[in-house]
Amino acid sequence: MIRVIGMLSSAILTGALFVSIATAQTASRTPNASAPEHWQTQEGDFVVHDFHFHDGETMQDLRLHYTTLGKPQRDPQGRVTNAVLIMHGTGGTGHQFLRPVFAGVLFGPGQLLDSSKHFIILPDDIGHGGSSKPSDGLRMKFPKYDYADMVQGEYDLVTEGLHLNHLRLVMGTSMGCMHTWMWGEAHPNFMDALMPLACLPIEIAGRNRMTRKMIMDAIEDDPAWDHGNYTTEPVNGLRAALDVELLMVSSPLYWQTECPTREAADAFLARSLEEWLKGLDANDMIYAFNASRNYNPEPELGKITAPLIAINSADDFVNPPELHIDERLIHKVPHGRFVLLPITSQTRGHGTHTLAAVWKAYLAQLLEESSHKTHSASAASIH
Repeated sequence: MIRVIGMLSSAILTGALFVSIATAQTASRTPNASAPEHWQTQEGDFVVHDFHFHDGETMQDLRLHYTTLGKPQRDPQGRVTNAVLIMHGTGGTGHQFLRPVFAGVLFGPGQLLDSSKHFIILPDDIGHGGSSKPSDGLRMKFPKYDYADMVQGEYDLVTEGLHLNHLRLVMGTSMGCMHTWMWGEAHPNFMDALMPLACLPIEIAGRNRMTRKMIMDAIEDDPAWDHGNYTTEPVNGLRAALDVELLMVSSPLYWQTECPTREAADAFLARSLEEWLKGLDANDMIYAFNASRNYNPEPELGKITAPLIAINSADDFVNPPELHIDERLIHKVPHGRFVLLPITSQTRGHGTHTLAAVWKAYLAQLLEESSHKTHSASAASIH
């Protein structure tokens, strides 16, 4: 494949047209979430020519948009030592990590991922944000990408777009969490550490698959969808889809506190649906949820060699603790640990994945535990 990288341009924090409901609910009254009003970032588009999807489809020019903070650093042998890849969830973009609840807790001076010391990469995955997606014009003729294609695009961006040969840390939330497991299996020697946040390392089945199917069916069953050829968005289908997603990512304890009366609950629902519908494209949403159809890292978990800490929260409807899947499978990861966060006034269900203040202590542990790998690799390069 022939690839070309687009020109970089300076930018500041801007909002994506649509950020997943799970992330949206983390925005208010979160402790330790202060941050500068703007972050100095670089943005660019990496174009992959003749991109081959895993089902045999090809795309002449696949655009991958990304945001970065900081600059890469290399050891005397040219090995990158400070790059951090952070991957977003379904319906989100890299910009969601520039919010105070995440960037303000991790990227500031002296913080764990201080952007003056780390090179932070925030990609917009295929089908999302500024990257190539169905709503660009192809609609339902857009290649039927899956998670393997998205991870390949991320890898192409990192290695051939940004010219990096190593990652200090790979982490992601929700969909990005699932991509994190896949990175560890596909490129086990490429990173020092892995932190998957809010997902399970198994095939998406059971209620999780059913809710995703409900979302896609709700849109496609709306006559206004017209097989993807709509002139105006199929609002009824989208509302039904958002209702399902709302239940998926809801946090009963938090929402009972925020909406203690019938009037407050009704007002919150009406206000939220109106806001979430803005900028939402039906075909993009179908593709984004359908991309999880082939995900199943379980058979190859033993290939992951980097230290890994997987984190879920006990109030996560999408990944409920009573399944005990992480506890059962984490032993297959040679250097893996699993943490189940208890339900507290600070957790937000599935959206806890973006509340860095809640789990940053475990990130600190992971970075400390994996630091010997970084030092050993540098020493091996020297000798």
